[in-house]
Amino acid sequence: MIGSAAFWNRHATGYAARNFGNPAAYEATLSRVRAHLSPGDNVLELGCGTGTTALRLADTGARIEAWDHASAMIALAQAKPEAAAAADVTFHAGEIEAAIARGPFDAVLAFNLLHLLDDLDATLADIHGALRPGGLILSKTICKPDRGGPVLYHLLRACLPLLQRLGKAPAMRLRRVSALEAAVRHAGFEIIETGNYPDAPPRRFIVARKPG
Repeated sequence: MIGSAAFWNRHATGYAARNFGNPAAYEATLSRVRAHLSPGDNVLELGCGTGTTALRLADTGARIEAWDHASAMIALAQAKPEAAAAADVTFHAGEIEAAIARGPFDAVLAFNLLHLLDDLDATLADIHGALRPGGLILSKTICKPDRGGPVLYHLLRACLPLLQRLGKAPAMRLRRVSALEAAVRHAGFEIIETGNYPDAPPRRFIVARKPG
C-alpha cells in the first residue's frame, strides 16, 4: 500500500497543477532512464500519478504499463492529449500487487514512491519477483540528508506531523541514502548506477539489476 488512495484522490487535481520543483533535475532523471530502456521492453511504472513521466518516456519505444492506486490520478492521465497519441503507454488504476502480478517485466519504474510505502522490504521483494533475470528497477526517492540540508527542508519536516493530521500530507518514511540502498541490495538487486537529482535534500536515483 502507498498510504490512502482516498488521500491521493482528494489531492489529484492540485497535484496535477503543481510545477516541478527542479525542472533541470527532472530532465536529468529522464535522460538517465532513457539510457536503460529499449524499444519493445515491457515496463511497469508504479505510482505513476497523473502520467507525466510515462508519457515523456513514450519516445523510448518501450511498452509502458503505468499504474496508480488513485483512480482520480489515472483519470487525469488518460485525459491528457498526449495519452491518445502514445499507443505504447497504458494507464491502470489498482494496487501494487495487481500491477506486479502482470509480470514478468524488463524494467520497473518507481519514482517518488519508495518513501511512501508501508512495507518497503516486501514491495522490493515483490518487484524482484516480477522482473525477468537481468531486469532493472529504476527508482528516485527523497532521502534524509546525512548532514545539514536546505532550511526549507527542515521547516517542512517540522511541519509534517501537523500537515499529516490535517490531511494535507501523506504518511512517509524518509531514509538516508545508505539505508535505502541497503534495502535494495537486501532484496537481491545489484546496484549499477546512482545519482542525486537534485543534491539537497538528496533525491536518490538508483538503477539496480536482478541477477541472471
